[in-house]
Amino acid sequence: MTVSLKQYLSAFAQAPYLNTLSGIGRGIERETLRVHAHGELSQQPHNKALGSALTHPQITTDYAENLLEFITPVSHDAATSIKQLQDIQKFTLSQLDGELLWPLSMPCFVGDETKIPLAQYGTSNIGKMKTVYRQGLKNRYGSMMQVISGIHFNFSFSHDFWRSVQKISSSLEETTEQKTASVDDLTDFISARYFALLRNYKRYCWLIPYLFGSSPLICPSFLQDKPQKLPFKKTASGYLYLEYATSLRMSDLGYTSSSQAALRICYDSLENYVAGVKTAINLPSEEFAKLGVKVDGKYQQLNTNVLQIENELYAPIRPKRVIKSGEKPSDALFERGVEYIEVRALDVNPFVDTGISVEQIHFLDVFLTFCALVPNENLDCDSQKVYEKNMDEVVLRGRDPQLQLKDQNSVKSIPQWGNEIFTELAEVAKTLDLAYKTDDYTKAVSRELTKINDPSKTLSAQLLAIAKDNEHSLTEFTLATAKKYRQQILARNYQHYDEDHFIVKAAQSHDDQQAIENADTMNFDDFLFHYFKK
Repeated sequence: MTVSLKQYLSAFAQAPYLNTLSGIGRGIERETLRVHAHGELSQQPHNKALGSALTHPQITTDYAENLLEFITPVSHDAATSIKQLQDIQKFTLSQLDGELLWPLSMPCFVGDETKIPLAQYGTSNIGKMKTVYRQGLKNRYGSMMQVISGIHFNFSFSHDFWRSVQKISSSLEETTEQKTASVDDLTDFISARYFALLRNYKRYCWLIPYLFGSSPLICPSFLQDKPQKLPFKKTASGYLYLEYATSLRMSDLGYTSSSQAALRICYDSLENYVAGVKTAINLPSEEFAKLGVKVDGKYQQLNTNVLQIENELYAPIRPKRVIKSGEKPSDALFERGVEYIEVRALDVNPFVDTGISVEQIHFLDVFLTFCALVPNENLDCDSQKVYEKNMDEVVLRGRDPQLQLKDQNSVKSIPQWGNEIFTELAEVAKTLDLAYKTDDYTKAVSRELTKINDPSKTLSAQLLAIAKDNEHSLTEFTLATAKKYRQQILARNYQHYDEDHFIVKAAQSHDDQQAIENADTMNFDDFLFHYFKK
């Protein structure tokens, strides 16, 4: 007998299980471009006062030197995560000479993508490797795809929660194997349940770009004069848009890779997932082989495989484990199990200065708890493709009233399927409200439900309405918003950290980078050889 969501929630509503629900861990990674007052990309190097991009734990860069990434540590309070992010942004802006943080996922005007500066991480072998990896991304996919900003939401349940799930399932399921499961098996149990969550996320993840997608349009410069098959329309100010799009960032135009479409990386088990990733990072690519690796003495990419390293795998969600120095992520997963998951399908929310609101976090808590507890069937790669197709449809035309999505043997409209899901999400929200002694979760679900029944309330529809307003261009709105956010962030007092915290962290990160550089004992060629040999 499979334990139902209703049975889990009934059990979790009682002591001693209820308190284990309130141990959710969250971390936020927010990307944002540095731009000048008129919207041009900054060409200034990463500010030294912000610390070393290689070693600073909270302020770093992603693909480009001007693409900042802010990282909050694990927190067990949603409001604290937002305060930490606000403090990081306050210190950063205080060190930037009038530069702004671009508040959209899709980049501003870029005249020549070859002038987008690759991120630099110093002279150490690991620092050079990070830059060469980015050189490979540039050669493989172009720079424009790499300066798209997003929000990565790191999420974990406590071990006490998983022990509760283990005990509840053992008491309700009829199989002897489940009833005699030892707590010593907790690591394997947690990994298996996280993968069940991942499979359910794959099934329902179309909800995320529908509710939170905020990139229905792009600046024409993003295409760099490349031909497109999509039926773009044009606003009065020249922006290109799709009438019903929610998240072009998550489409083939943005944070996906058509070259990875043939990979068979499935979520049916930890073992099969790791095997799929390992196959991909060792699979030669004829297309990428044409680029060469080291040409005229300069590295063009790390290797000619489909994936240079595991980070190149573009996925809307990933199982994760904190890695040790020099360790590959898949090895860490295989040896020590899943520690948390990384949700990567979130656009930057342009209507809040942090790019993600506390209300969104509350909804994600509900949604991911739902995914962890609702029954699911194992998805093979073919079944997984059906749900990935749903995602593709929603990012391009999620607000289209004619859109139909496939769910197992049924075809459903977004209002139909959405209301079915939200009926269960509301029950999860009630239980989380009990655990956290609040009504924030019920409010979050009620707020998002209005978008299911009225697409005009979605972030993408709101942004598109602004862009289509003939009185103001989207660029004017975005720059005005960036300036407003700069002012309010700088005016806000530190809430979790203080200025000294960031000054000390910056100095320590420079020392840490120097120590890494001093410790190198081999040249870069040998370093890469030994890294990939392992």
